[in-house]
Amino acid sequence: MKHGILPVWKERGMTSHDVVFKLRKILKMKKIGHTGTLDPEVEGVLPICLGDATRIASLITDTGKEYVAKVKLGWSTETEDQTGEIVERDSSYKQLSRAQIEEALAKLTGEIEQTPPMYSAVKVNGKRLYEYAREGRVIDRPSRIVQIDAIELLEDAVQFEGEAIEFSIRVSCGKGTYIRTLAVQIGELLGYPAHMSQLERTMSGGFRAEQCITLQQLQEAVDEGKEMDAIRPLEEALFEFPQVQIEESMLPLIENGQVLQQLDILKTHSYVVLMNEGKALAIYMRHPTKEGLMKPFKMFPFNR
Repeated sequence: MKHGILPVWKERGMTSHDVVFKLRKILKMKKIGHTGTLDPEVEGVLPICLGDATRIASLITDTGKEYVAKVKLGWSTETEDQTGEIVERDSSYKQLSRAQIEEALAKLTGEIEQTPPMYSAVKVNGKRLYEYAREGRVIDRPSRIVQIDAIELLEDAVQFEGEAIEFSIRVSCGKGTYIRTLAVQIGELLGYPAHMSQLERTMSGGFRAEQCITLQQLQEAVDEGKEMDAIRPLEEALFEFPQVQIEESMLPLIENGQVLQQLDILKTHSYVVLMNEGKALAIYMRHPTKEGLMKPFKMFPFNR
């Protein structure tokens, strides 16, 4: 069995589950998991966990992400992106300066509140929102606070004019952010209905577009016996967590999942990765009930 992270470039028209299904056939293995869904119309970076690396899929899902999106002012849609039916249109001739757009982007940087769109996978009362939406029902959705680290306007123009105005932005954000909802919020600040007309995820789990492989490229690599060249060690996906080198005498304790004396680093961090000779042995966390101790959160086979 293969172990590690496979950074895949998900192409448009596929779901994240489609990617996993095809990978199981290409790699001839079952223990494969993705690290967060991407809508079918969205292309971009999708880190895939193989073998033992599936144990850290949730941690990769929670890391920061980067997107390049196109925002179109002039109409809004029921799905908040280009695939939905139009719900509001403003056909007036619009004139906006670069400064006006950048001011709106600045107001949406930091912690902001978002309400998940009806066409999303968020569950309310045990049912996904898109299921309600397909039934023609609109229900109250709980708002959430998300983190927007930065929004950059990617256009060179100083003036934007027309009945419809479109511009590209780069967004660095935390987990749970809806970029299509962000596009609507940008429109609201500028005074016009808006939607997200295109989206690419350019970074996830620390992996960028240039590190990714398409499914077709992977199949070619498998045919040549070179697929391992594309698979990254799971340690690369743990870059956000502090790492501590462990002495040889501690290895039996860690291998058996023993509760250990808490390391000082856990006073300021949620997790610590225990390492030996470049390999992650385990991820430890503060013990929830025993002060001064730490317990294993994720364990990895020593002989992988």
